[in-house]
Amino acid sequence: MEKVRVAIVGSEFAAGLHVRALKRCPYAEVVAACSIDAPSLKRFVKANNIPNKYDDYNKMFARDDVDLVSLCVPNFLHKQVGIAALAAGKHIICEKPLATTIADAKALIRAAQKYGRKLMYAEDWLNAPAILRAKEIIDQGGIGDVLYIKAKETHNGSHSIYAQRKEYCGGGAMIHLGIHPMAFIRWLAGSEIVEVAGMCTGGGQKNFFHKKYGGEDWSAALVTLKNGIRGFVEVNYITHGGMDDVMEICGTKGVMKIDMTFGSPMRVYSQPGFEYAIEKAETSKGWTRPAVDEEANLGYVSEIAHFIDCVRFDREPGFGMRAEDGAAVLQATLAVYESAAKGKTIKLKPLFGKTAGKTRPKAKKAQARKR
Repeated sequence: MEKVRVAIVGSEFAAGLHVRALKRCPYAEVVAACSIDAPSLKRFVKANNIPNKYDDYNKMFARDDVDLVSLCVPNFLHKQVGIAALAAGKHIICEKPLATTIADAKALIRAAQKYGRKLMYAEDWLNAPAILRAKEIIDQGGIGDVLYIKAKETHNGSHSIYAQRKEYCGGGAMIHLGIHPMAFIRWLAGSEIVEVAGMCTGGGQKNFFHKKYGGEDWSAALVTLKNGIRGFVEVNYITHGGMDDVMEICGTKGVMKIDMTFGSPMRVYSQPGFEYAIEKAETSKGWTRPAVDEEANLGYVSEIAHFIDCVRFDREPGFGMRAEDGAAVLQATLAVYESAAKGKTIKLKPLFGKTAGKTRPKAKKAQARKR
């Protein structure tokens, strides 16, 4: 297959990330987009030169010239739209989280198995250049054996009503932001999360600041992995100054610190301000560290290229980007809420039996991701 023909469901923030990454991949061609928001869709297809637009995703899925669907709809719709795409014979890239419930995540995985299609989980952190370099150093013994991993994502709140309302998102900051550091810790440790102890603000009037958000605006969790490594996840919507993604890895012979969002080589002082400094920054006045190629540095560009290659060469996505990985991270994330509600540590049970790791009948073993 020379080019993979892609259709996008959605026309807002996540769809923009996907379409820009797809346009940077020489082996991808975006042929159609769908949204029920007509003005948004009109702007989206015009800005990105997408030739076909739909307000009904089933009609778009009926096209013969669509190989892959990029699923950029609100979390609660992942199951419904995803199964429709799989039933139409299309492969899927599913934005995080895989679903809002374990039952829905399993339903998606069963559909991928039934229809023999790829269901790929879009976790951009695992494709970020800084994180891939960190993994190389760790694999070379640079900091000895890993003992503890700390990771956070914080900013001052989401612009989307679908992230602000619990019935659409599935929770608050932990499921919307914490899904990234939770996936990162599991991936870097190379082991399953077996125990979670979490704390959260309660949503609504119990939140620190965002009283109109249905989900929590602050959350943290201690996690234990099967191989004994410990992890700490911190997320919130109360941090001003732009999105802050930071990781720290402690080993027996060293320590590693990664700053994905404020690690720009540029420093700018501006009195009037300028168009854009960094995601979620309220202002560009004064001293800032403007992003240089933010979407590449956060992993979106190489993530999409990896998924395109999976379709072109009939490969399975790398560890951390399979559907089962998305389900495992969702399980750990939802356990934070259970732990906070019950005031106790939650032990996780295996989600899958002997079929774990398979998203398609007679699937090949997951291949290591190219770097």
